[in-house]
Amino acid sequence: MDVTFLGTGSAMPAGDRSQTGILLEDDGRRLLVDCGSGVLNRLSQTDPGYEGISSVLLTHHHLDHVADLLPLLKARWLAGETHLEVVGPAGTKALVDDLIDVFDYLDGRVDLQIREVGPHEFSVAGFDIEGYETRHSTPCLAYRFGDAFGFSGDTEAFEGLATFADGVAVFAHDCSFPDDVDVSNHPTPSQLGDAFAGTEIGRLYLTHLYPHTEGRHDEMVASVRERFDGDVRVASDLTTLRIE
Repeated sequence: MDVTFLGTGSAMPAGDRSQTGILLEDDGRRLLVDCGSGVLNRLSQTDPGYEGISSVLLTHHHLDHVADLLPLLKARWLAGETHLEVVGPAGTKALVDDLIDVFDYLDGRVDLQIREVGPHEFSVAGFDIEGYETRHSTPCLAYRFGDAFGFSGDTEAFEGLATFADGVAVFAHDCSFPDDVDVSNHPTPSQLGDAFAGTEIGRLYLTHLYPHTEGRHDEMVASVRERFDGDVRVASDLTTLRIE
């Protein structure tokens, strides 16, 4: 499986970081997880491009995870593509329906299929996926793709999610702020390290980075490593991982 971080930023602009988006590719199958602002442009910098992405899986409905969803639909329509599947937690259909109501000229331009999922096993675009409910200010799901890859979505760090991620080769986790920021709904590095201590994860990537983290990535990684005995790295836009 190839995993490309398209966007590793947050709701506040951070220079070279787009908002959240991750591209998964495996044996001809492709899936976009989240579609925040800037992700469409990042997709255009990949081999599949936006033309090659017909399925989107949303973790939740905050703007920095869905802002490029309709721009993706429009770009695919203009490129002659005829289909788009959008999958996400409860409320996804209402979200997309409401967006189409506002931008009604896009209604019917592509075959738009919407499906809602929950904290259980399901499949999208040929990928077998397990969902897990996270702790955020709005309903949000973490996703695990077998033993290869997992993504936390937006969430506080907690033991149940660490157990869900245990044994995966690569896990990308929200780590929005450094330790001296008092925050809820997102973890600091020490909170993340405490929650994931003792888990067997091949590599842990920190993502969903607010501007507050700029210049402090090394100390954030060190803080996680004080508690979590594993490989910890900071995710960057357009970094591609090959997971065997």
